[in-house]
Amino acid sequence: MAFKGGRRPLVADRRYVASKPQPAKAASKPAAKKPARAPARRRYRNPIVAAIAWIWRSIWRLIWGIGWRLGLAGALILAGTVFYFMAQLPALDGLLDARQRGSVTMLDRDGKVFAWRGETFGGQITAETVSPYLKNAIVATEDKRFYGHLGISPRGIASAIRINLSEGRGPLQGNGGSTITQQVAKLLCLGVPYDVAKWKTEAEYEADCRKGSVWRKVKEIPFAFALEAKYTKNEILTIYLNRSYLGAGARGFEAASQRYFGKSAANVTPAEAAMLAGLLKAPSRYAPTSNLQRAQDRGALVLGLMHDQGFLKNVEYDEAIANPAQLSQAAAARAGGFFADWVMESGPSFLTRETTEDVIISTTFDQRIQTAAETALIEVFDAKLREGSETQAAIVVMSADGAVRAMVGGRKTPNAGDFNRATQALRQTGSTFKPFIYAAALDMGYTPDSIILDAPLTIDVPGSGLWSPENYTKEYAGEVTLATALERSLNTAAVRLSEAVGRDAVRTVANQFGFASTMAEGPALALGVSESTLLEMTGAYAGILNGGTSVRPYGLIELRLQGDDVPLIGQAGGLGERVISPTAAAELIWMMQQVIEQGSGARARLPDRQAAGKTGTTSSARDAWFVGFTADYVVGVWMGYDNNTPLTGVTGGGLPAEIWKAVMLKVNEGLPARPLPAASPESWRASPSVVAPATGNSGTSDPIGRLLREIFGG
Repeated sequence: MAFKGGRRPLVADRRYVASKPQPAKAASKPAAKKPARAPARRRYRNPIVAAIAWIWRSIWRLIWGIGWRLGLAGALILAGTVFYFMAQLPALDGLLDARQRGSVTMLDRDGKVFAWRGETFGGQITAETVSPYLKNAIVATEDKRFYGHLGISPRGIASAIRINLSEGRGPLQGNGGSTITQQVAKLLCLGVPYDVAKWKTEAEYEADCRKGSVWRKVKEIPFAFALEAKYTKNEILTIYLNRSYLGAGARGFEAASQRYFGKSAANVTPAEAAMLAGLLKAPSRYAPTSNLQRAQDRGALVLGLMHDQGFLKNVEYDEAIANPAQLSQAAAARAGGFFADWVMESGPSFLTRETTEDVIISTTFDQRIQTAAETALIEVFDAKLREGSETQAAIVVMSADGAVRAMVGGRKTPNAGDFNRATQALRQTGSTFKPFIYAAALDMGYTPDSIILDAPLTIDVPGSGLWSPENYTKEYAGEVTLATALERSLNTAAVRLSEAVGRDAVRTVANQFGFASTMAEGPALALGVSESTLLEMTGAYAGILNGGTSVRPYGLIELRLQGDDVPLIGQAGGLGERVISPTAAAELIWMMQQVIEQGSGARARLPDRQAAGKTGTTSSARDAWFVGFTADYVVGVWMGYDNNTPLTGVTGGGLPAEIWKAVMLKVNEGLPARPLPAASPESWRASPSVVAPATGNSGTSDPIGRLLREIFGG
């Protein structure tokens, strides 16, 4: 067939194809039978079932549609919140020390740290510079998945909830399952800064930050993510190392390591690292200064976690368990708490109690002497008092220039701010006041050999009536020397002498020596009815020892800011004005020496060196004193009850004298024996006394007799 145009059509004509002869087909197999067509999907014939199915499909589509939209919205909100928190976070250095107040570190006379006040910050440390043992101990204890999560640990939270519920607590009470990152979020108070207008104290601010509400837990999540996005893992750990509170006023692991072990956190052993990490659970409870055994037990638990997680080899673990961490000597002694409180009070508040800077105070404190005083007190009380006795005592040890070397403000180991019976308790002084009467007399020209009458005495006190002092023994010695009257602590002789030289003169001498409290107006002044503190009395006796020059007791030598070389405040106490002549002081020292050698203070006699002092017992035995000195130190001792209950069978020449002796034996241990600066009897016996001796209450022709007649009549 010819095609038009000589071209074959693209599509053959069906008729042509059909008419065209076809080649014969080979015989083929019978066609396979096609499988039967699956029946059409059966429709629900029950309209109720169909309706339920339709409703289910509709609800599912609705839930899915809302769910993915809500999920997307939540993710966007979370991302926005994370970005917001991340934008608010400062540079790393701005987060390491966020204390609102500074600290005070006190150094003893040898330049060694013995006390801290406020929250001490030991200095910035990093996860790279800290001891690897400490770093691993923290991770093993607080968050073993720290380097593997993104800020939160769902597994840890679920485990904590399970534990809380199994122990009968709420799901968020007790174990929180918080990661280290979440704990850092708490330490940063989720970015909320401290506001003095909102929170009265930092303690209230931190308590609010630690509240475990559901909403706060929810806020922790984006903040933790922001921390992970802003900082590296080691930087987050660095914040944690520097901001964690670890008990005893230590903020951060460097401060805690210095506080408890006297070394940097970079140098702690496995046992020390474990003890420090163990503090994180409950700093006050596990502080080694509070209970060393409890802290060691907690440290052993942390060591077990470190070993189980591969942070300690077998030999390291065994050695650490066999040798638990021990406190440094200064931390173990806990010495000087009362002294430190007194020094804090002696400086300006803006540089001590309320300082916003870190302050270093150099002091007169001697840790050896403090330990000696505390040990002596314990030994005497354990041996002499019944168990459970509420009797209190206080001790002050001082140099002759007023430098306080040790202070015991009570029997129990003190906490910061405890009542200090050495500096705060005003008590009647009893016969320890009498040396000021004799000081006034000696400075006027009397000598230890001058005669005074010890006999019954009655004085008409205007406004009060007749007053008759008595001796403690109810016996009288007649005519005695001044030395004998002081040695035997004769009351009527002291009153007669006080009236003879004049009460104003006695008050002036006592006041100038440092007896700063208000003194009695009447003749009972001579018997020590005026009140004073133990610190004042010890300082007044120091003035006698140094030759008659007043002293102002002091503990602060200099105060400077940490890192500065120039002090802001220097020594505020020490030697003052002369009160009595050196001759009068030397004679009085000799007289007070006789009190110990053969008088009422015999139980204070020392076996290896000279000592001088005076006993004191107040009315109804409510207070018992012994104050005295060797050539090197002045020691004052007071005993009594806080509620003014009378002591039973205790006088100043008894237990206080024994405590004084025990303290002096320990304080002077290793020191060469030096003689007291006392006058010899030959020095005043070689020349006649300025005044003739008084031979009686009346009828004498000497100046004292004439004065006594004017006072007492006859």
